Amino acid sequence: MPDTHIGPAGLRLIKLMVGTPPQTINDLIKSAGVTRTAVMEQLNELVAAKLVDRQTVRVTGRGRPRHIYSATGAALMLLYSGSEHLVVPEIWRAIEEIGGPKLIKRIVRRVSHALAGQYNSRITSKTPRQRLERFVELLREEGVLVEVAHENGHMVVHKRSCPFVALGDEKQTVCALDLEMMTTVIGKPVRRIACRHDGAPCCVIELAGDS
Repeated sequence: MPDTHIGPAGLRLIKLMVGTPPQTINDLIKSAGVTRTAVMEQLNELVAAKLVDRQTVRVTGRGRPRHIYSATGAALMLLYSGSEHLVVPEIWRAIEEIGGPKLIKRIVRRVSHALAGQYNSRITSKTPRQRLERFVELLREEGVLVEVAHENGHMVVHKRSCPFVALGDEKQTVCALDLEMMTTVIGKPVRRIACRHDGAPCCVIELAGDS
């Protein structure tokens, strides 16, 4: 959902659709108690943000096809993302208690390589620099606020937002996952030289050994 701000009116429509069968515009007008124009404006924004799915259905007889609307999984995550900061750290703790650090490392490696595979299928560049630049482009397409720069002869990535922020824990396991995933995608080690978890305004990642 890049650069998307959902206001109170949009959130109200989402709440009317979550956990219910697909609804028509008339259904939503009746439930929301607002005008057709207001509902249509909000629905168009929500569809564009991929928070609402719009489908066309045919009616019996000679009636014209109509649209029905339903909330997407992204809408559900938007509504309940606040609970992740409670659940995720406990999951990491449970994994470590059950399997110890070795299991954590195995999980980080497996997940990071699975994520890397999704990017590798869309990157055809050969050199680490080129692959890093393309990787940053793909992150931007996903809505991540990220820039790549050349500083003191090194390629440095500034990640102002993080898609994994809700998965964080006190040991920064997800940071290790992120670095390993990037290393696998780029084909050369990367290192974190600043981290928001340590008080920095954003995460800064450097292509190791780059000159």
